[in-house]
Amino acid sequence: MFERILVVCTGNICRSPVAEAMLKQRCPSKVIASAGLGALVGQGLEPTARRLAEADGLEVSDHTSRQLTQEMLQQTDLVLVMSDGQRRAVGELSSAALGKTMLLGHWLENGAKEIPDPYQKSEAAFRHVHHLLTQATNAWATKL
Repeated sequence: MFERILVVCTGNICRSPVAEAMLKQRCPSKVIASAGLGALVGQGLEPTARRLAEADGLEVSDHTSRQLTQEMLQQTDLVLVMSDGQRRAVGELSSAALGKTMLLGHWLENGAKEIPDPYQKSEAAFRHVHHLLTQATNAWATKL
């Protein structure tokens, strides 16, 4: 089954670290990490994303963004991305990882499977994305 899970987004400062914290909370027996395809390496969580995460009781204070590598992809059982474009980018980095890469929003019921990037957008955009991440990670937690 899926024991090692990697959550991927673009900068690794908004979506993937929050989803990582949500999955860690919901699936404490799993090894869960996150990374970015174009990571803002070394940065912490974006302030609005952090505020919303902490309001939900998520532990995100130690997060430091990191760049996705082929080695990370080799060492994981499941890669969860935010968009089809990111899934293709993972496949370009490691064709072997494509078969184990799925959309985090795969189980969302509203038909929208992609989770948009709220970076440099309004607080309302962050709240919407946080809600989608909550729904998506709740759904994945029942499947893992």
